[in-house]
Amino acid sequence: MKSTNEYLIPFIGLKLGKHQFEFKIGKKFFDEFGFDEFENCDITADVVLDKKETMLEISFKHSGTVNVPCDLTGEQFDLPIKGKIKIVVQFGEEFNNDNDEMLILPHGEHQIDVSQYIYEMIVLSVPLKRIHPGVKDGTLQTEALEKLKELQVKEVKKENKEEDTDPRWDQLKKLLTDK
Repeated sequence: MKSTNEYLIPFIGLKLGKHQFEFKIGKKFFDEFGFDEFENCDITADVVLDKKETMLEISFKHSGTVNVPCDLTGEQFDLPIKGKIKIVVQFGEEFNNDNDEMLILPHGEHQIDVSQYIYEMIVLSVPLKRIHPGVKDGTLQTEALEKLKELQVKEVKKENKEEDTDPRWDQLKKLLTDK
């Protein structure tokens, strides 16, 4: 993804203490990452940057909905999601983001791009199995479900098990009961 100024936080001019930032995340945000599993989304990401003498603590929190297909029916629905992560930013000789909870920026840096962290936080908060709420409570009405009800077997015929047995087996069964 190319870095956009919208998700860059310049921390060099900020006073020590907490600073709050809010980002509205839409489909365009995920298109820039090449992620196309969401049809649409409406997410608010809150970022709190706590500037200290020698480091930064950044807390990310998001809530909203993503429009995804149901894994069982294929119907689109709005799935509510929420989540949070926290990272610590320290300064060192070279850039290093190997650790999930700690980021090392070079000493000369004056801003941080938070778009990758917002992206990962949102994508990881979506459950692996996405089930339409109408499936859970039985209120979902679709053409596919109507057709399945129409084609459902109405009556199951009970078979008489004694008539269907092979006479050779009947002789063997007598051996068990003759004792």
